[in-house]
Amino acid sequence: MISFGPRSALGNFLRPMSIDNGWDREVFALAVALQTLLYGAMQPFAGALADRFGTLYVIVVSALAYAAGIVLMAHSTTPGLLYFSNGLLIGVGLSGCSFNLIISSFAKQLPEQWRSTAFGAGTAAGSFGQFLFSPLGVSLIDHFGWRSALEIFGAILLLIVPLAFAVGTRGMASLSSSASVAQTQTYRQALAEALGHRSYILLVLGFFTCGFQLGFVTVHLPAYLIDRGLSAEIGGWTLGVIGFFNIIGAMLSGWLGGRMPKRYILSFIYFSRALTVIMLITLPPSPVVTLIYGALTGLLWLSSVPPTSGLVVVMFGTRWLAMLFGIAFFSHQVGGFLGVWLGGLVFDRTGSYDAVWWLGVLFGVLSAVINLPIVEKPVPRLALKPA
Repeated sequence: MISFGPRSALGNFLRPMSIDNGWDREVFALAVALQTLLYGAMQPFAGALADRFGTLYVIVVSALAYAAGIVLMAHSTTPGLLYFSNGLLIGVGLSGCSFNLIISSFAKQLPEQWRSTAFGAGTAAGSFGQFLFSPLGVSLIDHFGWRSALEIFGAILLLIVPLAFAVGTRGMASLSSSASVAQTQTYRQALAEALGHRSYILLVLGFFTCGFQLGFVTVHLPAYLIDRGLSAEIGGWTLGVIGFFNIIGAMLSGWLGGRMPKRYILSFIYFSRALTVIMLITLPPSPVVTLIYGALTGLLWLSSVPPTSGLVVVMFGTRWLAMLFGIAFFSHQVGGFLGVWLGGLVFDRTGSYDAVWWLGVLFGVLSAVINLPIVEKPVPRLALKPA
């Protein structure tokens, strides 16, 4: 909840930071885009370290880097310093204290029948962070200014450190029935196995769309709504509504993931997202339409995480889950990088976000199709039984 909250509220800082510093929107957008890319690029490495040595210390060190980046962002007066704080420090920090590590901790400590529901609960906690921090960010900016708001966020992030001792692992072995077989696999063998697996590649490609859509909406939706004549409060509450309904969507997705094919859940999510975007950009702007969009999008927001991580577990087990899900998440963040950066670039060039919205619709339809051929069964290695 705490790690996902401040990051999901950064879109509320785009306009005040850009106005006070005299920047085009592309400056802030590029910083968040770099953060998004690094967030994904570092996940396989953070995941590999966590799989090898446990998640506890990776989470603690990453949380400290995240908090430092948020505080330094408050004092960034040049694009270069913003790229370092909002881009590098926050991106690297997020890679080691967000979904990837938390879901891996759950998978390695919980029995198989609880995992999908636990993945949904963990994802829902992140959603509650978005619901809480987005309107909180707007309120803090209004009452104390955007710099103080960021400093308060940085202090809150330090609470991750003691909480890491509750959720983190210390190199704990997998609880799966094939644990002794899985433990003999090196990270190189795990990478070769996954990258040679057709269904895993399709899953990774489909997850790109999730990042593109979420990254663009998180950063640019508040400004888009203001451009269409709505208030900043509507933008903050829309992101909050997305977070609230994502609690329901994530829990429902996790529950369904244990009862029906996960590939069908993902295909439904991506196609439905495309329809909600069409609704938002074609109907006349109003608070009602916007909040309905937020509710529908929330049901589909991070609900892709439980079935995606669940498919990785089904195919490859839990031993290298953090690393392999980290690779999938890197694809997600490459999409997020393009969504955030193209949003700022296209707006500065055309004065409109329309082209990026429609590109997100196209990606949603393509990902809905890509996920359908995924085969949900373990690799042959996991069929081996320990002596």
